[in-house]
Amino acid sequence: MKSERGPNPPEKSSSNRHKSTLKERAAHQLREFLVMFSYLWALFALLVINQSVVLAREAQDYEAHGFAILNALILAKVLLIGEDLQLGNRFRDKALLYSILYKCFIFTLFIIGFHILERVIVGVWSGRTIAQSFPTIGGGSVNGILSLGATLFVALIPFFAFREISRVIGRGALWSLLLHRGTRVYTLESRPQ
Repeated sequence: MKSERGPNPPEKSSSNRHKSTLKERAAHQLREFLVMFSYLWALFALLVINQSVVLAREAQDYEAHGFAILNALILAKVLLIGEDLQLGNRFRDKALLYSILYKCFIFTLFIIGFHILERVIVGVWSGRTIAQSFPTIGGGSVNGILSLGATLFVALIPFFAFREISRVIGRGALWSLLLHRGTRVYTLESRPQ
């Protein structure tokens, strides 16, 4: 079909489609990043506040809140990269519960590993040795590390549950269920075996 200007050369048409796809992908990635950042920032800020309460500090630790924002920004990007690399997709075709719990486990290890790397880099940048920079996660004890890991694991369950349910029923359907008034009955169509 010809337009008023005449036919477009094939290169231009496919180039426009390619740019549109890149633009759509960038917008999708930005939305995903903002959702991840918001969730992680809320999680890390609550952990900082919890630590202040447990340690009975009266003054706010603004450096820790700054690290919470910075960690949320960096880890949101790291999680996006992890998802692009299909990290944690081993049980994608199994029962949804397995997929959610496996992703929580893998990304908990990923976050703790990244936290250790971050603290070592900041320490070395400040002139300390790697051994001096190595963080004392959870007070430095095995119980402290396991406690932090368990806290992160449980905190990530709702995040990955929403993401996995959205993947199965569709993003639009999930948001429709969550944001529209009234109770709606929703049925999933069975997948062919």
